[in-house]
Amino acid sequence: MQLGVVFPQTEIGNDPAVVRDYGQAAEALGYKHVLAFDHVLGGNAATHDLRGPYKHTDAFHEPFVLFGFLAAVTRLEFVTGIIILPQRQSALVAKQAAALDVLCEGRLRLGVAIGWNHVEYEALGMDFGDRARRIEEQIEVMRLLWTNELITFEGQDHRITDAGLNPLPVQQPIPVWFGGHADVVLKRTARIGDGWFPLFAPDEEGAAEVEKFRGYIRDAGRDPAEVGIETWLDVLDKTPEQWRAHAAGWKKLGATHYSVNTMNSGLTTPRAHIEAIERIKTALADI
Repeated sequence: MQLGVVFPQTEIGNDPAVVRDYGQAAEALGYKHVLAFDHVLGGNAATHDLRGPYKHTDAFHEPFVLFGFLAAVTRLEFVTGIIILPQRQSALVAKQAAALDVLCEGRLRLGVAIGWNHVEYEALGMDFGDRARRIEEQIEVMRLLWTNELITFEGQDHRITDAGLNPLPVQQPIPVWFGGHADVVLKRTARIGDGWFPLFAPDEEGAAEVEKFRGYIRDAGRDPAEVGIETWLDVLDKTPEQWRAHAAGWKKLGATHYSVNTMNSGLTTPRAHIEAIERIKTALADI
């Protein structure tokens, strides 16, 4: 089970040197990947009905730009967890991901999902209501662009006539992982995904959910071993013993990747986040 860190988006600040120091510290501690959350715009909670956890006062570094910067100063694997794909133009995401994959020499996993922030969809000129329908065709288009010099494609939402990306990515195609817990997401991931980001406890109920997911993979004619699983540890209000139990539980369930998330845990400085991932790495050393 590969260990990584969740980049503390909302608490790291805007100093490029601090961002560099955090990435290099994570790598020096032995973490193998860094996962970043994504939001383009935050809505004003005073004027919008926002159902998710973030608003305009929460800072977010744009993941492709962030990872392009970190690719120059670390050898970490980069994971978007997740890019809100249907609010973006598919060809542009394919281009950004391909460019990043070239710059980081093939160390990218592209996590995607449909999101919850209707404010972003409106601002980016995309339909919030049909986002679940559009995402599968988006992935089909991106994979074609990543693996062909030129493509011609006409679908329900895309039209591309004899055009292609240059440069193509190192990985052809770039792995696409899905976030979400609805049954339709599990079935979609089972059919066309390279991995899944579940967020629940590794208890009996969680084990049943993982087995249901693997059943969907088998139903799709695929081997469950071909589809990765990554979750993360929210360290708030947990003891080192609980950190270990959570990680060991997910390892037993067959998780392939595991990240530690220090956001929202009362840490007030970037140095405190680095010290926290050091303590957690020590606690999880033999798991």
